[in-house]
Amino acid sequence: MRLRSGRAVRGPGSWARRAAVAGAVAGVAAAALFLPSTASARPALAAPAAAPAPAWASRDGAAVHPGVSTTTQGGGTCTSNFVFRGGDGTVYLGQAAHCAGTGESTETDGCTSATMPVGTAVTVRGDRGFTATGTMVYSSWVTMQRQGETDPDTCAFNDFGLVKLPPEAVAVTNPTVPWFGGPTGVATGGLPAGAQTFSYGNSPLRGGVSALSPKAGVSAGDVGSGWGHTVYTVSPGVPGDSGSAFLDASGRAIGLLSTLNLAPLPVSNGVSDLSRVLAYANTHGELGDLSLVDGTVPFTSTPAGVAPEDLAPPAGPPVGANS
Repeated sequence: MRLRSGRAVRGPGSWARRAAVAGAVAGVAAAALFLPSTASARPALAAPAAAPAPAWASRDGAAVHPGVSTTTQGGGTCTSNFVFRGGDGTVYLGQAAHCAGTGESTETDGCTSATMPVGTAVTVRGDRGFTATGTMVYSSWVTMQRQGETDPDTCAFNDFGLVKLPPEAVAVTNPTVPWFGGPTGVATGGLPAGAQTFSYGNSPLRGGVSALSPKAGVSAGDVGSGWGHTVYTVSPGVPGDSGSAFLDASGRAIGLLSTLNLAPLPVSNGVSDLSRVLAYANTHGELGDLSLVDGTVPFTSTPAGVAPEDLAPPAGPPVGANS
């Protein structure tokens, strides 16, 4: 049984309802224009140049970065994963699509689950009291329902949303994952059983103790024809960790926290594969070419200030038990 992994929601009974929980498509090549032979030839139109990258805030001075919390109006509070850019230079912050969900925690099929619409306001809460209001401009759930998607693996594991950041938030954004650094690109080879992974959760339930946020995990294998991965971490995702970034042992972005699995592997987490969900967004979304933004600091699997035992792969059930 799969439950949506921990998005924290406000209001009476919210805990009971929510306690449970490749590669980007390449830029379009310029096409030469062919005119009829009776017309005078004109030079082919060149593809527009990509917008220059923003001058990112320093890692230490940034208020917005992977791992800051997002609260979707009508939905819940989650942890953001990575920073993305559109071909026109627009900057987006990633979250899980189910962060905008309005149904029960057992609704894990994005093709049928209730959700807030695209255009919904999202509050981004950064460091040192910074707050800004962004807009949910992409939801895999909304897109799949609009497309009439029927593939069961896609419906079950495509759990990805994008929040457009306002200019004042872009000005204080850095794309580096806290503690670990990176990402160093998008992983496209899955997460085989036994592979180590690293994550950063930022649930309000962690009480603001940042040392509880970085954690290591081990993969129990790919699921859903590669659309997802089953992962055990030293401490499993809790409400509010939904959407958290996952990196592989090379610092590449492998996915985002989607579900808490009760069976067949109890207290494991389901991770949506980033290469798949990003490719789907590029194919079926309406934002143009989207790409992951690499971190400005190199990746390390042994960040300073984190106890080595907290980054050791958890024992868990036998690796590959669900394969």
